[in-house]
This record gives sequence, structure tokens and C-alpha cells, in this order.
Amino acid sequence: MSSCKVAVVQVGSIVMNKEKCIDKAIAYIQEAGANGANIIVFPEAFIPAYPRGLSFGAVVGSRSSEGRNQFLRYAKNAITVPGPETEQLGEAVKKVGAYTVTGVIERDDYSSGGTLYCTAIFFGPDGTLLGKHRKLKPTGSERLIWGEGDGSTLPVFETPYGKIGSLICWENYMPLARAAMYQKGIQIYVIPTADSRDSWFASMRHIALEGRCFVLSCNQYSTKDMYEEEVLVTEEMKNMPFEITRGGSCIVNPLGEFLVEPVFGKEDILYATLDLDDITRGHFDFDVVGHYDRKDVFQLIVNEQPR
Repeated sequence: MSSCKVAVVQVGSIVMNKEKCIDKAIAYIQEAGANGANIIVFPEAFIPAYPRGLSFGAVVGSRSSEGRNQFLRYAKNAITVPGPETEQLGEAVKKVGAYTVTGVIERDDYSSGGTLYCTAIFFGPDGTLLGKHRKLKPTGSERLIWGEGDGSTLPVFETPYGKIGSLICWENYMPLARAAMYQKGIQIYVIPTADSRDSWFASMRHIALEGRCFVLSCNQYSTKDMYEEEVLVTEEMKNMPFEITRGGSCIVNPLGEFLVEPVFGKEDILYATLDLDDITRGHFDFDVVGHYDRKDVFQLIVNEQPR
């Protein structure tokens, strides 16, 4: 294929309600599919929430019983991968026939079941769950509620529209993590995120330019009325502004130019048609793992064993 249409879905979670989040995701998958999208992308932790503004009752040296109950609610609304929720999403994806990447909170079902992961899950156009990527390094307070992924979930998938993979939010500030993606030949680089600072957009342009790839950065637009009443009663949430997350999703081409500039202040679907030949045009003068690489000087070792 020489081109494809992508849809970056900038919408907010129904916070800590996985059933309503899944219903919302399905509705937007249907809308993007009806508009001809070949690839559909959702934000970080869309199901059931990026819990911005919540402390889970933790300070250095102590945790509160209320915070433990808040974590219980969060954990009960996480999903297993695979599981019944991925089957629901897969059915919706199959009906529109588009590759889809969705940010979820995954509950470990391998050992204790007690650890949550910030995960991106990938569906093929036939609704098959292709695989997942678990965030390698949660940032700041995220480390209290999410575990660390390992090198076994760093997939890059071959598709008719090029190789698709993902790193989540601040993982993209890890140079060696990016290098691992480049080494796998990533061409459509999906970045679910919770960062909407102005400095973020410089990074998205840099990554596209460095990797000579398309970057699809997807953030939520969320407001207090997307939070369940039981979540809003905490003092920390009472002090939050009505607009919790301002958006800022964007689409960048392999020369670091915006195809769709950051969108703020609303839920929206960002569409763009990608000219996949732009990847080769970009490689003319820079190929980070090809003619601009020095494997005789630098070597990257990636441990992809399950840990």
C-alpha cells in the first residue's frame, strides 16, 4: 500500500467504569471506521482511566484505608489481556476492518493477579488480538499503581501499511527504548500519552524526524463530568479544574512536520492520509538504523525474555 488513512481518537474515559469506557471505545471505532480509517488509535489508559488528580491516599511513609479502597475500585475496573473485554473490542474492530491500538489498564492474570500494568493492545482488522506492549517505566506516582513491563512486550507488527509499534508516554524519553523500536523497523509509531505540555510536541516532531516514521500521538480530552460521583468526593478532586486534560493529540510525518497540529479543548477524531512513500523520501539523507548507523561503534542489546 502506498497510503493509508489514520484516526487518532482524542476522547476521555468514563473514569473507573470499564463497561462505559468499552461502550465509548466501540462507538468511536464505529465512527472512525465509517469514515474510512485503516488505523485507529486511542489514548493511554483509556480503559478504565488515567487517574489524573488522584493520590490513592499515599504519602511518604503511609497509605490510607480510603486510598486502598480507591485502588480496589481501579483494579476491579482493569481488564485482563486477553479476556472478555478484548473479545468485545475485537468484535467491534472486525466490523470496521481497521488496525486498532488502545490504551488499557491490564490486570496481571499470570501469577498473583495483584499487579496492574499500563498497556497498549493491538488488534488486526479481523478483530484478532495481535499482542500488547506493557509500559516499561511508569513515571512518578504512576509507580505506586502500575508495575513495570519487560522486554517481552516490545512488538512491531507487519501490516499492509508498514510496521506498527508503540511506546507509551514518557517511555519515549528513553533513547534506548526508541532505538529498539527503530531497530525493529517501525514506520507507524503510535504514542498513547497523558502529556499535553507544550514541550511534548517538540518530542513528537523529533521522534518522527529521528525515526523517519509517522508519529500518531494520542491524548485524552477529559473533564470532571467524565468522573463518577464516588471519585469526585475526594478533596484532591474538588480542587482540580473542570478541564482535567486539555488534549493535544497530533499526527507528524517522517520529516517532523505536523500533518495535524495539536488539537486542544474538545473531544475529537483527528484524521490524516499518510503517504507511505514519505518514509523512503526521508531515508534519502537519514536512516537511523541504516546508512546513518555505526554498528562498528555502537551496539544495542535488548533482552526480550519474559521476566
